[in-house]
Amino acid sequence: MIWNKKIKELREDRDLTQSQLAEILGITQRTISYYEKNQREIPINVLVAYAKYFNVTLDYICGLE
Repeated sequence: MIWNKKIKELREDRDLTQSQLAEILGITQRTISYYEKNQREIPINVLVAYAKYFNVTLDYICGLE
């Protein structure tokens, strides 16, 4: 899936560590790692949190644009 690459790109473009982003989103660093490695499905509420924080659409994160 493309979303795992997009969320990693977004984080890296802002020069955030996984730990920093985890604190911002209220989840663990390990969870961020699982999402970015596509080892765990990302729930819609977390996708929405990503989209709001990075000011992008869900279509962008999912590669639909």
